[in-house]
Amino acid sequence: MDATRRSVSLGLSALSLLGLTGLKEAFAQAEAQPEQTGLRFGPPQPFSFENLVAQAEAASREPYASPIIRFDDILDRIDPEVFASIRYRADQALWADGEGPWPIRFHHPGRWFKRPVHINLVEDGQAREILYEPWLFEFGEKADFVTGLPEDLGFAGFRVMNKQGGGDWLSFLGASYFRASGEHDQYGISARGVAIDIGLPTPEEFPAFREFWISRAPDGSDDLLIHAFLDGPALAGAYRFLVKRPGAVTMDVEAKLFMRHGVQRLALAPLTSMYWFSETNRHTATDWRPEIHDSDGLAIWTGAGERLWRPLNNPAQLMVSSFADTDPKGFGLLQRDRSFSSYEDDSLFYERRPSLWVEPLQPWGKGAVQLVEIPTNVEIHDNIAAYWVPEAKTEAGTRFDLAWRLYWQDAIPEPPSVARCVATRIGKGGLPGAMQEGDQKRFAVDFEGPALEPLRKGEDVQAVVAASRGEIVNAFAFQLVGTKRWRAIFELSVDGQEPVDLRLFLRLGDNALTETWLYQYHPFRFAAGPSGFGEE
Repeated sequence: MDATRRSVSLGLSALSLLGLTGLKEAFAQAEAQPEQTGLRFGPPQPFSFENLVAQAEAASREPYASPIIRFDDILDRIDPEVFASIRYRADQALWADGEGPWPIRFHHPGRWFKRPVHINLVEDGQAREILYEPWLFEFGEKADFVTGLPEDLGFAGFRVMNKQGGGDWLSFLGASYFRASGEHDQYGISARGVAIDIGLPTPEEFPAFREFWISRAPDGSDDLLIHAFLDGPALAGAYRFLVKRPGAVTMDVEAKLFMRHGVQRLALAPLTSMYWFSETNRHTATDWRPEIHDSDGLAIWTGAGERLWRPLNNPAQLMVSSFADTDPKGFGLLQRDRSFSSYEDDSLFYERRPSLWVEPLQPWGKGAVQLVEIPTNVEIHDNIAAYWVPEAKTEAGTRFDLAWRLYWQDAIPEPPSVARCVATRIGKGGLPGAMQEGDQKRFAVDFEGPALEPLRKGEDVQAVVAASRGEIVNAFAFQLVGTKRWRAIFELSVDGQEPVDLRLFLRLGDNALTETWLYQYHPFRFAAGPSGFGEE
């Protein structure tokens, strides 16, 4: 309690100045201080989404003003360990009394979250700012130095709690990042409001949500309505999030963006995830666990109706892949492998982490889904990004109006009628178990799903394979014994170190049975030696 902290401080002062005889009087003085209870709010101000859009447009016409960071030296001491020790008081949550849809707690600023954000409660068209006060937080021994911060420092973000306790399921924290826990209450992948010049040799820009307005959904349900003002050197924007949690989490996002100046790459509806290794590149792993990733592939449902699956890579250098399209039906970074035995991690639970699917709610026109893959050798860094890049050029005064729906759940909302890819493996070419000369690689790609289930072993299913360079040999498909799963096998011979783009699907007669598997193979050599284990 705040009174307790003041009591300790005043008591120690009394001990040094007055001696033991004055200690009782000092504590009596401390206890006489008024106890802090309840959130404090600023004065009411009219609020509407239309006014927020007008605010963003007006801001875009003015030079960008970087927020002033106060008490930078103190905030810099709040490293991730100290940050994790700071607790917001549960009884001081917004709607802690159950009068709102979900209890909401607030994040304290720290080393990685120094920019203050304003957070408002909206009721009956009136917004009142929720005021930061240090006593709203419990500071452990690691963070006791934080208690000297001012009353008007500001929050770093907020999180939405479960009604029955047990943690949070939605969080907005840092730049324009936000994430939801999906249907298994396990965080993993994140989303962003926008990304600027991502995956380029030049530094990336990180626009930030500077202010939030939180309210109950207009229909009086438990849905949340969140508005946000985004600001950065290149653009300003107004966002509207309608958040539903029927088990999984869905978010209808509406964004109005106004450019201050042109950028090389405007990334819309960006997703950020982590991929270290899986069964595909297990030969590169240094960890004892079989797989470590928040997502294992990029799925795309093209405007023409084709279903694509691109297994993720952990390349030796930054790679950007582009998939041109017009009016895509959706894309997402998915976690398809849901077996605990694939990860064997009973603290991080990768098998429970949500997939994240983006569904445009209006035509997006011409552009491309892009995938960024960044090298990593640890699981603490997000090294994967996927997003939409419009073909339209950006310049000062350009406006973008977009709407999309985010699905935080196990699988995509409209599963394809064709079979999906469930595993990609790479090994030495030639007969299994035999010593093989040269660098020929064998690929084994597994599919399962409705289109394959009626088939019987021995049917004339063909593996249709193509490569951007090199030679494909020995391509065939067969049903795995005792299952409805089918496996495609082929071998690739290629010279040089340039990546090879591979394409594969299974076909019976003129009918495609599976989604199209796309893979970017980076040529490598297995380590020499009797086992051939590892990589040179």
